[in-house]
Amino acid sequence: MDAAVAAAAEARERLRASFASGRTRPAAWREAQLRGLLRMAAEMEDDICAALRADLAKPQTESYVHEISLVTTSCKFALKNLKKWMKPQKVPSRLLTFPSTARVAAEPLGVVLVVSAWNYPFLLAIDPVVGAIAAGNAVVLKPSEVAPATSSLLADLLPRYVDASCVRVVQGGIPETTALLELKWDKIFYTGNSKVGRIVMSYAAKHLTPVVLELGGKCPVVVDSNVNLHVAAKRIAAGKWGCNSGQACISPDYIVTTKSFAPKLLESLKKVLGKFYGQDPLRSPDLSRIVNSNHFNRLRGLMDDETVAGKIAFGGQSDEQQLRIAPTLLLDVPLDSAIMKEEIFGPLLPIITVDNIGQSFAVINSMTKPLAAYLFTNDSRLKRQFERNISAGGMIFNDTGIHLTNPHLPFGGVGESGMGAYHGAFSFDAFTHRKAVLDRSSFLGEARARYPPYTPAKLSILRGVLKGNPMAMAVRGAAGCGRLLGGAPTAGSGRGAADADAARGRGDAQLEIEGSAARREAVDGATVLTGPDLVVALPAGRAAGGSGVRGPDVRHSDIGKAAQQARKVRVGGRARLRRLQRPMVVCEVGGFTGICACGD
Repeated sequence: MDAAVAAAAEARERLRASFASGRTRPAAWREAQLRGLLRMAAEMEDDICAALRADLAKPQTESYVHEISLVTTSCKFALKNLKKWMKPQKVPSRLLTFPSTARVAAEPLGVVLVVSAWNYPFLLAIDPVVGAIAAGNAVVLKPSEVAPATSSLLADLLPRYVDASCVRVVQGGIPETTALLELKWDKIFYTGNSKVGRIVMSYAAKHLTPVVLELGGKCPVVVDSNVNLHVAAKRIAAGKWGCNSGQACISPDYIVTTKSFAPKLLESLKKVLGKFYGQDPLRSPDLSRIVNSNHFNRLRGLMDDETVAGKIAFGGQSDEQQLRIAPTLLLDVPLDSAIMKEEIFGPLLPIITVDNIGQSFAVINSMTKPLAAYLFTNDSRLKRQFERNISAGGMIFNDTGIHLTNPHLPFGGVGESGMGAYHGAFSFDAFTHRKAVLDRSSFLGEARARYPPYTPAKLSILRGVLKGNPMAMAVRGAAGCGRLLGGAPTAGSGRGAADADAARGRGDAQLEIEGSAARREAVDGATVLTGPDLVVALPAGRAAGGSGVRGPDVRHSDIGKAAQQARKVRVGGRARLRRLQRPMVVCEVGGFTGICACGD
């Protein structure tokens, strides 16, 4: 154990040094690693299929379609969209922070740990790594020791196709996994069962490490009586036995249908299974075997349960030496039996019957939330009810399992079936910190009302600003110019107003925004307001005056540009050049910025 801890710590520290050097951040590095994974999938396809065959007797078609091709799709999708994902996202600023710009920056988390599962040992190892690399992280991959051939192959191939200073494979069993979990990571991505998921979370909690847990659950299939029965049976069979003999987290775990329709569905499934795997499915080359003797014995125990043994309607044969169990259908097993209390994860499929299809919702909701839920129906109303009332990681109507092939859809669980999601952009997001960045002028936009000493007048100004409509109210305060918008202070206007303001202190000046004496004109798309000592220019898209200020926040560059246009305005139908006695400056009152000649 001590050796395992030391090896894990050494791997982590080397990767942390590589990440700290900035090596993983450039887009060029990320693209190079993704292209390396693409080459690996293409050049080593035969070796990958051979390893999957050794671990699971997985047919070559399933190995390519369900694992290799999905990794290829993930890499290509990431390469196509990488620069868009990396680009900072501009977001609107607020009047309160004017003048400023705001953006959300995508920042890599650091050094992450990926712990993968045995049932799809190539896909579930590499797919999360694609997201971690695309996001600019260094990665330690811990493949499952339950699939030793694939684990050994990944340890051999990855250093040949990707940067070994930033991507490492650590092999081993429980001691090595425990040693890795003892360390502090910037994120842990785990795929497996909920029991181990809880252990992963407990270790992560010690360091406040965020986690993604891709777990599983009892995925239900509801079959309505109005479907194309033969097509539905084929799609259910493909999603159950055509996906690693039911050893898949999104595999249909049980069927719910009506008592009247169950016999027809059962007969259709029998016919389909006979066509798919022949009369002796234990010898079929198209059916994966059970991964090991422990799982074989667990599945046999579920079938041999005294409450279930008499419910087998089809199949049930097994070969312990070859670790094979035939596709098995069970009819009306008790809901409190072991087979309905845990995820089956194998080639057994119970059929539960109800009086009407609407009762299927209560059956599903009596269990933990599944990773996927499936409904076969042509009833649009039933689809809407199913989507609204059933909580699941994902949902498919009239098929099973294929939603994970769409890189635009998130793949992940809810509740007991997991937390977090990945695939496509969601993989990038899973390994990314979204950092808020606000860039504000170092000298423009100062509002005295935000600073102590606080006064009721300043609070009045701030209330207006925080409500987003400061121009629609009478503003009291000491935040700046007494001539904003040409507004007339209570003591007068123009130069006399300024003198009066000075006499009683600018801090107590009352600025009349509504009903001011300012004239409003439109000049080259900008709103221009003029008063005795003032020109105020607002960019296009803003409104000013009694109706207040609405629309996007003003940018000082826009104001400056509009102010140049504002020197010549039309008043009373004729052009007049306004010459100011003082230079125009930017002046803010309560968060509203204008161009004035007050000199403040």
